[in-house]
Amino acid sequence: MVNIVIMRHGEAEPLIKQDSQRQLTSRGKREALQMAQWLQSCYNGFTDVWVSPYLRATQTADIMLAGQGSDCQLLLQSELVPDGNPLIVHNLIDAKLAAQPEARILLVSHMPLVSFLVETLTQPGQTPVFSTASLYCIDYQPARSGHLMEKVAPQGMALMTS
Repeated sequence: MVNIVIMRHGEAEPLIKQDSQRQLTSRGKREALQMAQWLQSCYNGFTDVWVSPYLRATQTADIMLAGQGSDCQLLLQSELVPDGNPLIVHNLIDAKLAAQPEARILLVSHMPLVSFLVETLTQPGQTPVFSTASLYCIDYQPARSGHLMEKVAPQGMALMTS
């Protein structure tokens, strides 16, 4: 059962101002919407959406949240910044699942943290490079290694539907 989905934010505007204030481009908004629709069609709703405080990530999370049930909770998580510590996030996930084993969490963050989270939750040496708005779906239980169930990117979906 997929209970953790790790997502990189949608495409953001170029770095012309403070990194944390970069907004999604129109393409980034379309990418996030496409991924939100795919998640709704393939998986049960999430109990939690954890998001980086950076603007492009919160904008992505807002789009992702629109398709979730009213009981889905949004949590701004300061550790989900680009240079956040994956071990701290791993411990937060373990604590959440210990308290609420049926939790399903969508994490919206940035490169390189998203790559390190996949490795931390699955297996050493598995640090994928995420394209914008990509999703990695993981079956994870505390105290044992998680299993990567699937990965989806807007670009791959566009090829499949063309």
